[in-house]
Amino acid sequence: MQIVPVIMAGGSGTRLWPLSRSLFPKQFLALASNVSMLQQTIERTAGLPCEKTVLLCNEEHRFLVAEQLRTINYQGARILLEPAGRNTAPAIALAAFDIVAKQKDSLMMVMAADHVINDQSAFEKSVLNAVELAQQGKLVTFGIVPNAPETGYGYIKRGTELQDSAYAVDAFVEKPNLETAQSYLTSGEYYWNSGMFMFKASTYLASLREFAPAIYEACQQAYNEKSEDLDFIRAGKDAFLSSPDDSIDYAIMEHTSQAVVVPMDAGWCDLGSWSALWEIDHKDDAQNSTHGDVILHNTTGSLVRATSRLVTTIGLEDIIIVETKDAVLVAAKDQVQDVKEIVNKLKQEDRSEFKHHRDVYRPWGHYDSIDCGDRYQVKRITVKPGAKLSVQMHHHRAEHWIVVSGTAKVTNGDKEVLLTENQSTYIPVGVIHALENPGKIDLELIEVQSGSYLGEDDIVRFADNYGRV
Repeated sequence: MQIVPVIMAGGSGTRLWPLSRSLFPKQFLALASNVSMLQQTIERTAGLPCEKTVLLCNEEHRFLVAEQLRTINYQGARILLEPAGRNTAPAIALAAFDIVAKQKDSLMMVMAADHVINDQSAFEKSVLNAVELAQQGKLVTFGIVPNAPETGYGYIKRGTELQDSAYAVDAFVEKPNLETAQSYLTSGEYYWNSGMFMFKASTYLASLREFAPAIYEACQQAYNEKSEDLDFIRAGKDAFLSSPDDSIDYAIMEHTSQAVVVPMDAGWCDLGSWSALWEIDHKDDAQNSTHGDVILHNTTGSLVRATSRLVTTIGLEDIIIVETKDAVLVAAKDQVQDVKEIVNKLKQEDRSEFKHHRDVYRPWGHYDSIDCGDRYQVKRITVKPGAKLSVQMHHHRAEHWIVVSGTAKVTNGDKEVLLTENQSTYIPVGVIHALENPGKIDLELIEVQSGSYLGEDDIVRFADNYGRV
């Protein structure tokens, strides 16, 4: 039986701010390798007998997902959009309904998009060890063999051995205190709860119907009311929002008698904090982890990441420093869990640093907001070959476009013109306009906006290649 990877790519990753933002969360970042964690998760399935992946993500992240699939040339994935976060049980239900709707009852290998696994062969061995049990109708969860008394994870206590390296689940245990975690480690009977699962799609849906019928009914209706838009499958909004907000553990795994745990000792890490990244990252002789343009002096046990400028340190120990174009985080390594408090303040004040980076990605390319003032804003815009921005107009701002490289096809009112390097145009307030890259290389231009209001919500779209009208 083939395995369908089901990758959950929702979540905001607030504890890895300022690199992780609500509109560009950690699963889309290259933190532990030269590709993003989402891309790593997809590539992790290449050595297994897998069908094409089903991806679950938030509506606002859909173009990020599509672009990351494109850059690794991964085709054929089904991208299911959640209108809003409703935890893991409803998300997995949408994937299960989609698999069954294709008249298949494949095995679902459920994974989060933001985990690190360093031992690929051990990962594959555990997955293959779970196949027979899942085919028998068991609900398999993967328990990480602990190497420390970790208080930040839930645990799974194993029961009767069912086959070699597979056990009935005796209990799911909440995050323990240090003393209890040490006793779990000593006993050898407990595993970290990884949040990875394997089961048949029909088994999951039957269990959901038995133990959480409200989730089953809401998600069944949401899937039946789905609409397809480009590469995306959009669940019915009202029905999905009516679903209870529950995890798969709470909804099913803690109640079923068919829960099985398969141990996995594969160098697994849930990158939930900067200290966790420091733990797994390459370090120098002074136990420092550095990325970017960094110079250290008398510094030990620290993580320093620079993305846009030189960062230097003197006389520091056990410090986290993360620099981006628009924000800098400096924290004691043992207090990085409190990053979420900073993020909450940014959210309460409706600051842009909560939502996105200075570099903002769109389906047609990206832009960098390089300067702004009371009545002006300057952006550097990059448009991919063949891509086109929506046909639009603005009520409150005019725009000047200067081409830096490439060729721009510009619609300006009732006129259409081609602009090349060093040429420019002016778009008055209220004029319908569009920008397209008809060439074979990236189009780069400088946009100068001026007016009484410069927000991104001052866009009236008349036509759009990406379904945003």
